Amino acid sequence: MATQVVPRSVSIQEFVSELHKFPEPAFRRVDEILSYLERTTVSPETLAPYLTWNRQHYTRNLIDKTPLYELISICWEVGQLSSVHNHRDQNCWMAVPIGRLKVENFHLVSQDIEKGRCQLTAADSVEMNPTHPCAVDPADPVHRVVNAKAFAARAVSLHIYSRPFDSCVVYSPEQGTCGMIGLHYDTVYGRPATNRVVPS
Repeated sequence: MATQVVPRSVSIQEFVSELHKFPEPAFRRVDEILSYLERTTVSPETLAPYLTWNRQHYTRNLIDKTPLYELISICWEVGQLSSVHNHRDQNCWMAVPIGRLKVENFHLVSQDIEKGRCQLTAADSVEMNPTHPCAVDPADPVHRVVNAKAFAARAVSLHIYSRPFDSCVVYSPEQGTCGMIGLHYDTVYGRPATNRVVPS
């Protein structure tokens, strides 16, 4: 009978220090970083400087950024969700130290960015919580993240993106439309963002 590994709890500072030790090839595939997230959780109290809340939209808070990756915390009020989006061919890992979230995955049948048209089909969904992180499938990376009303609690997710990127494609499965948008931060290293972006 398989036994579940109990993750080791570390501070966000220790978490970042360990990320810095990973070699560049680890960020080109998903297994090594995902294994680290399965073995390690971040102590919620150490995330306080990187948590901001907005009742109108989720917030993106930059914690660390190198040429290999960026680490952000995203704060979700009950019922908030992201657009359906991709990650510009970059890898992404997600962990949820506070609350729980649902990842809804989609299969991209076709897209034409210039014409703003696309076709998507729903794939599967997974729940993330403090003992269940996940990695975005590089072969089928289109997804959205949802803090379902049924969960009835705020949630915080940590996202590791390799390499950093400042725009992505968003999709409307219902309308069959898509387009490129720019990304911004609400806070940078624990302080309110001024221009809301940070150069790589």
